[in-house]
Amino acid sequence: MKASQFFISTLKEAPADAEVASHRLMTRAGMIKKLGAGIYSYMPMGLRVIRKVEAIVREEMNRAGAVELSMPVVQPAELWRETGRFTAMGPELLRIQDRHERDYVVQPTSEEVVTDIARQEIKSYRQLPRNFYQIQTKFRDERRPRFGLMRGREFIMKDAYSFDRDIESAKLSYEVMSAAYRRIFDRFGLRYRAVAADSGAIGGDMSEEFQVIAATGEDAIVYCPLSDYAANMEKAQALAPQGPHAAPSQTLARTPTPDKSTCVDVAELLSLPLQCTVKSLVLATDQLDAHGVIVKTQVWLLLLRGDHDMNEVKVGKVPGLDQGFRFATVPEIEAHFGCTPGYLGPIGLKQAVNLVVDREVAAMHDWVCGANEINVHLTGVNWGRDLPEPVLVADLRNVVEGDPSPDGKGVLAIERGIEVGHVFVLGTKYSQAMNATFLDVNGKPQFMEMGCYGIGITRLPAAAIEQNHDERGIIWPDAIAPFTVVLCAISPDRFPEVQTVAEKLYAELIAAGVDVILDDRGERPGAMFADWELIGVPHRVTLGDRGLKVGEVEYQHRRDTAATKVPTADILGFLKSKLNP
Repeated sequence: MKASQFFISTLKEAPADAEVASHRLMTRAGMIKKLGAGIYSYMPMGLRVIRKVEAIVREEMNRAGAVELSMPVVQPAELWRETGRFTAMGPELLRIQDRHERDYVVQPTSEEVVTDIARQEIKSYRQLPRNFYQIQTKFRDERRPRFGLMRGREFIMKDAYSFDRDIESAKLSYEVMSAAYRRIFDRFGLRYRAVAADSGAIGGDMSEEFQVIAATGEDAIVYCPLSDYAANMEKAQALAPQGPHAAPSQTLARTPTPDKSTCVDVAELLSLPLQCTVKSLVLATDQLDAHGVIVKTQVWLLLLRGDHDMNEVKVGKVPGLDQGFRFATVPEIEAHFGCTPGYLGPIGLKQAVNLVVDREVAAMHDWVCGANEINVHLTGVNWGRDLPEPVLVADLRNVVEGDPSPDGKGVLAIERGIEVGHVFVLGTKYSQAMNATFLDVNGKPQFMEMGCYGIGITRLPAAAIEQNHDERGIIWPDAIAPFTVVLCAISPDRFPEVQTVAEKLYAELIAAGVDVILDDRGERPGAMFADWELIGVPHRVTLGDRGLKVGEVEYQHRRDTAATKVPTADILGFLKSKLNP
């Protein structure tokens, strides 16, 4: 490709709404153009990156035995009603009607459609296992789309779905996909971690997220530097302290804490470590009748150490809270505790509540909590003496750096990541809802066991930029760069030899299969270099009249601080060595 034939449109300034590096740089480099909130046109330079991502994904999916198809973007609502997701998915699901007022959805994912295909096409165990995948446009009506392609409403995703005869076979399919994902992300040339994850609203058991490491990532990745343990924050286990709690050494006392309603403020007032305080979180669960009317409400008190944060996913797995919960209202709190939030505790309640205690709190002694009285806290609180030993103890909190690793091989560290892939076993969640069965070897119908495997095709370039950029622009890994090599010809219109040598090298690189662009626009060197540093092409060769007179050209990798002079006769071999180290 020659730059004079391509479309290059760089900007000096980023749009005002660009909050992260990838959004700023992709816009300035002319890779995306905003059409509406969370909706972007993929410009020629950006589309080349996306196509390279797709090509790697497609090659490895095919290698792993998956079969490509394409499912409609617009899907009948009837399928989504079968699984209950037409209403359960909420406002993120874009619902539309045709001219006959029939309901449709714009797909955010395709479990329903692929299950419908499977139940029509797969009749016997002899047709299993099977794995279908697509690379297709999706739409999710995000409440607050932001960060460019990182959290857009329209995006391109690779989603694959496996079908197996039993759970053991489904786990084998999962392992094949997990290995394929590792090959895919290795080929991208990015630093990433595969972490144990919760499957979320889609459902499932075995689950891993693939996270690109980046300081601006929205997700916290928990790992042990001394082992292979890695999990996202939702899944990471906080181990219970060893042994029972110590015996009381303080008496229970009512302690004035005027205007100190947080654990931080109370600890500072009492000159105590924050770890000695306990926070009270009040939740509620509602029982509904067939018409959706609340017939019964239960109030729950969760106790966590003052320096710890509640993990909502873990709380959502506690028996009794696993069907959905909400934070209690102020009237509900006042009715049960006789006090407004800020001074709540488990002693002296007006009405009974369901008590759930975090593992760490269950092992504490001589702790501080609210007294259920404004401007008062209790100090010297102890289990067994001041209130009964807790019955329901669970892991309720986010882990923190320095916690022991669940595998016993060190302590935990935390870094930020951007989720770009997810693999998990679905089980029969969708096949049962849609009656997708096959005849097993004994001639009896069985529900298909499913797996689901996604990669954010358009999110991945943004994640790559968050990990690889500097003050000058993007730094692409070779595998997904819009062009691998750029040849910068200095004033080719004035110096025929520059034009001749550049054209010759360009032809040789194309013949060698190198993805190269020749910048023949005749731009000033400074402007030309600034463009390609912003765009982030990893390898640059500069050809100028002065260098050619002494038989030299200049090579510079995008990460290099200075150029390297290379004999003109050696540049082709030199480049090949850089591209294939």
